Amino acid sequence: MVGMKVLVTGGAGYIGSTIANALKDAGHTAVILDSLVTGPRVFTQGHIFYQGDIADRGTLERIFREHPDIHSTIHCAALIVVPESVEKPYLYYRENVCKSLELFKNLEELGYPRVVFSSSASIYDAVPGFKVTEDSPLKPASPYARTKYMMEMVLEDLSRATRLRAIALRYFNPIGADPLYRSGIHVREPSHVLGKMVDVALGKLPEFQITGVDWPTRDGSGIRDYIHVWDLAMAHLKAVEQFDQVMEKTGQTYVVINLGTGNGVTVKELVAAFERVYGREIPKREAPPRPGDVAGAYANAERAWELLHWKAERSIDEGIASALEWGKRRKAVLGYA
Repeated sequence: MVGMKVLVTGGAGYIGSTIANALKDAGHTAVILDSLVTGPRVFTQGHIFYQGDIADRGTLERIFREHPDIHSTIHCAALIVVPESVEKPYLYYRENVCKSLELFKNLEELGYPRVVFSSSASIYDAVPGFKVTEDSPLKPASPYARTKYMMEMVLEDLSRATRLRAIALRYFNPIGADPLYRSGIHVREPSHVLGKMVDVALGKLPEFQITGVDWPTRDGSGIRDYIHVWDLAMAHLKAVEQFDQVMEKTGQTYVVINLGTGNGVTVKELVAAFERVYGREIPKREAPPRPGDVAGAYANAERAWELLHWKAERSIDEGIASALEWGKRRKAVLGYA
């Protein structure tokens, strides 16, 4: 496909920056819009970058005036920490829902109606066996998850009433780093399970806490679908390249696609895999669930193959190895460990 320009909101974040690099590597151009409230500026290097708020109409007008050939928007910008969302729900609804509503309205009015949305598997209800399809029941259990659910409803309704068209990609649990180590987890205190394990291995945390060991899973710990962040980025690449075909194939104006490996892995199993890759045990202890935690789910990923011809290709061990390597290189890239 001829090189396209794609607007990536939140392109200085962990996932957004990886997507921007994947676009660039495939011969496309990422135009990043990020407020830098959480993402580091260094992740925007090598890309067209605008510092601004996603809800600011003037900033969007300037971007499209300077880049009228933008094909689509990948919307990654959001606050994502579940326990923080429980403590600060207003902040999460304002940043994630209210500002996205303005973004979607402005994109449609300015004539850029294609949206690929970063959604989340956290919106699913618990189901027997924990494997969910895109049609499984939804029951978001935290303010963070509810913001993702609300944004999906907004997109679905807008796509029926306006020219807006949307693909919502429901992420499962991203792990690992960009294969060339241009980016990775950048927050100083990661809330992601693998980020915490890496911090324990590097001596930044005294121990790893397995939060919740009484879930109805095979070993009592939560079950997740851990997907390499580069695989995740490849799915976004395919979603923008095949956007119009997906709409034609489905006959829909709004399409939901799970992004996962199709394999359920418990937290205890992830710890065992981490220790195998790391080559030694890490200090760990069991602890109660955090606010907003759920037993978890893993993906039925058949629709992603059917519509995007995409499937996860990198193993959990590769994700762990790249996260450990990124942990060693972080300071050189970010200026802090």
